[in-house]
Amino acid sequence: MKLEKIHLYQLSMPLLTPFETSFGRIDRRECLLVEVHSAGLVGYGECPADRDPGYCYETTGTAWHILTEFILPELLGVDVEGPEDLQQRMAPVRGHQMAKAGLEMALWDLLGKMQGRPLRALLGGVRKQVEVGVSVGLQASPEQLVKVVEGYLAQGYQRVKIKIKPGRDVADTRAVRQAFPELRLQVDANSAYTLASAEALLPLDEMNLLLIEQPLAEDDLWDHSRLQAKFATPLCLDESITSPRHARQALEMGACKVINIKPGRVGGLSRGLVIHDLCRKHNVPVWCGGMLETGVGRAANLALASLPGFTLPGDISATDRYYNEDITHERFSLNSDSTISVPNGVGLGVTVNHTALEKYTLRKL
Repeated sequence: MKLEKIHLYQLSMPLLTPFETSFGRIDRRECLLVEVHSAGLVGYGECPADRDPGYCYETTGTAWHILTEFILPELLGVDVEGPEDLQQRMAPVRGHQMAKAGLEMALWDLLGKMQGRPLRALLGGVRKQVEVGVSVGLQASPEQLVKVVEGYLAQGYQRVKIKIKPGRDVADTRAVRQAFPELRLQVDANSAYTLASAEALLPLDEMNLLLIEQPLAEDDLWDHSRLQAKFATPLCLDESITSPRHARQALEMGACKVINIKPGRVGGLSRGLVIHDLCRKHNVPVWCGGMLETGVGRAANLALASLPGFTLPGDISATDRYYNEDITHERFSLNSDSTISVPNGVGLGVTVNHTALEKYTLRKL
């Protein structure tokens, strides 16, 4: 397909409630929307980089720079055969996986529209609904955390992830576990610990957690392998897995027993597929993490999570968990069994609300 026109939108969208992790607190979420025109059709993709370099080095600013200065000029007017061809054409740009993922997602959307097929079918998904959970940020106290978790359980979520950091870990987790003994519960540290300070997390082994996510630095596979040996609870890697190569290395050295696949973090849906297949070969469960996506990115995550290897609930959540108004006409709702239905329309299966898009756009190319 010939990439005839490509537009970028930098968005800033208010969250319904502030979201706090070990690296900071936000009440608005930035991202880039990528719009690609080809053969009379329009495809959309989301680059999930945020304003600040807390989760990773990529930001909306760096993604805008890389796309406008290096990637888009090489692709405008070019015939691209598909996602793998696109990845090869973007390969001279080292890193910047989220920038690449946004463009690749738009290409998948176009492919689906050209073929009259939903993204789920293109990826090889097998589920029409995927099991999901909710991610709960740091709260003012363990008591307040329990109240917030109780509220999400009342909404129908059957799996909860809580954020932790040094000084706000064991007590918070114990409070939630004592309040909800049967809850499917996991914790996420977002790289807040060192190998030494992570010793403080050993009591978590007594709390029947699904997993402990990313306790150590994103570039420290080796120390994660040493830490996993001390825990019965599976460690899950998120920030550390930025490519299929890192996934393979992590599995080979026993750095984790679970992998969180975020298509934006690994460079695109096609890279997520490779990691999914690799983990399936090694009998390692995967799940789909969320990055507060709009309806565009949320639709892509749901399609990816419909693949057979995604056996743990994802952090995809309903639209009303994060946004009062989204940039898509479609809103995603939680089903009574803690699932969300995968879009069945062609491509991503969502349509952009251009009035809302203009409302939240900071700049446009």
